[in-house]
Amino acid sequence: MDKGTLVEIRIQGERRLAVVDRPEGKKDWIVIDSGGQAHKIRPQRVEYQIKGLYNSSDIRGFVQQAQPYIDPDSLEVAWEILVEEGLNITPEDLAQLLFSSKTPVVCYAAHSLLAEDKIYFKRKGDGYEPRSTTQVEEIKHQFLVEQQRSQEKEGFLKRVKQALAKEKVEWKDSDRNRLEALERFVLQPEQKSNIVQEILTIFGRSQTPEATFELLVELGWWSQNENLFLRRSSYPVHFPKKVLEVAHKCLQSPPDDPHVNRLDLTHLKIYTIDDESTEEIDDGLSVEYLENGQVRLWIHIADPSRFVAPNDELDLEARKRSTSLYLPTGMIPMFPGELATGPMSLIQGKLCPAVSFGVILDETGAVQDYQIQVTHVKPTYRLTYHDVDEMLLMDIKAEPEIKVLAQSAKLRHQWRKSQGSINIQMPESMIKVKNNDEITVEILEVSPSRQLVAEMMILTGEVAGRYCQKHNIPVPFRGQPQPELPSEEELLLLPAGPVRSCALRRCMPRSEMGVTPSRHTSLGLDTYTQVTSPIRRYTDLLAHFQIKAHLRGDQLPFTREQMQEIIYSVTSSAQEASSVERQTNRYWSLEFLRRNENEVWQALLLRWLREEENLGLILLEELGLELPHRFERPVSLGDRMSLQVKNADPHRDEVRFKEMLNCEVSSTAS
Repeated sequence: MDKGTLVEIRIQGERRLAVVDRPEGKKDWIVIDSGGQAHKIRPQRVEYQIKGLYNSSDIRGFVQQAQPYIDPDSLEVAWEILVEEGLNITPEDLAQLLFSSKTPVVCYAAHSLLAEDKIYFKRKGDGYEPRSTTQVEEIKHQFLVEQQRSQEKEGFLKRVKQALAKEKVEWKDSDRNRLEALERFVLQPEQKSNIVQEILTIFGRSQTPEATFELLVELGWWSQNENLFLRRSSYPVHFPKKVLEVAHKCLQSPPDDPHVNRLDLTHLKIYTIDDESTEEIDDGLSVEYLENGQVRLWIHIADPSRFVAPNDELDLEARKRSTSLYLPTGMIPMFPGELATGPMSLIQGKLCPAVSFGVILDETGAVQDYQIQVTHVKPTYRLTYHDVDEMLLMDIKAEPEIKVLAQSAKLRHQWRKSQGSINIQMPESMIKVKNNDEITVEILEVSPSRQLVAEMMILTGEVAGRYCQKHNIPVPFRGQPQPELPSEEELLLLPAGPVRSCALRRCMPRSEMGVTPSRHTSLGLDTYTQVTSPIRRYTDLLAHFQIKAHLRGDQLPFTREQMQEIIYSVTSSAQEASSVERQTNRYWSLEFLRRNENEVWQALLLRWLREEENLGLILLEELGLELPHRFERPVSLGDRMSLQVKNADPHRDEVRFKEMLNCEVSSTAS
């Protein structure tokens, strides 16, 4: 290189012109840039040379002269001319082609166009080769995509700032990926992406799931009480579009009923008995008076399989869900709601398809005779448990069937007790959350009406199990192994009531499900299968498919092997759903206590969790809630105490109580 030559070099990736000043040692040169700063370089670092005699003070003017020629659009024109020939081109060739000149300024402008180009030409040796049409189209597409991504990112960050400033924001579809990445980090902290890290850094948040949760709440994307247990589970909250379309078609044009000769039982008086909030009504009760003085009890079960066929879209979706999910904030149905609470349910005053179980009991409460019929029914009354309890208490003469049902339920309970049933009664609570804010906790009393319905459902399960066992029909039979219970002497040492019941409950093994009938110890039955909730429990629907096919004389939809395989998969998803329900109830229990931290609760020590650490399980009697508590004084099982919440954090699943002295309780009450 000669002194005074103008050369282009890169300093920290930036193209920069400099003038050659002098050699430095054997291999290096000193060059001076437009700011007068000296740089030591090797000739290999020079990307372009402009012969002549220049000073560093000439550089700014030289660049300004070249600027008008540096128009990227002109490069596309040159590419269109050269692409078919596919020949290499130098900056000098490009200058001649575009500007009909080869002056240093114009040649440098052509070099700048080629050096900055990322679309039309690629470097090859000392020149540049035009890319193919296909390559150019692909690169342009990539640039458009990148430009769109950049715009989406800018728009997202702008909307986040607006949301944090409490301005109303309408999130775009393009925002979902970033918001869902934040969600994933909260739910599964190991899945921290670069997107999440960047967002948290931009908005000055710590790189933790807790800080990310709070950000999503501030953005209005999540609520403060977002159900993380449900989100972490595989339970689908929404139905796929195709399933909703099938459900809508069922409503508009129901499929043909394979049972063309349903037994007409519309003349029977039918009571449906549920909680007031129940929407899926799947059972009704009747009494039929026979000529010989006996009565036949009818348990009518909703027939969703009238609208669902084995292995169709609705069936497979229900199988995936396994159960309706009952949460304090509301119910997520196993079937689309418009079907589940519509034609699938037993609705008062409407003609409904049903599977009806007619049962005659003997004087001891054992099943003397039974029949299973595919029927049409028309429910007469929709009653709540409270309604039935009042009717029994007042002995309403106009509805003698209610009394007959209650007496039959007592007889059945006594019979099951004679068969070795184990009845454990522990307080149960129902937690409801209205508008994701107002929390109520209600104790479910062991009332005659609830016992009535429970006994009729157990009776139906026994009859269905006997029928399937007799005819060798594979269904989801339920059983429970014999527990090792404490001796009478050991039980008598424990306080009667919840403490004793809790000790018995701990000994009870899990119920089991399989295609082979087995004894259900706590129910006192030798064979049992659940069939009374086919709208909200998939295993019940499976039993309906099988029983109805057998009643028609058709081939069974599922073989023994297929049934066992389905039971395995459904059991797993049902356990997950049960876990979500349990964890969600626990969360809202703690949130209720947090909001009522000034209340004083009456508690009972049920059992020790770790007695050596004074850690026990207590029962808050007014709420029916069982929670851990560490005692600071000697206590015994069954001892009662007054407690106040010291700290409750539902997100951390933590609650601590402080024990109140009598004087403190009196002061609080006043």
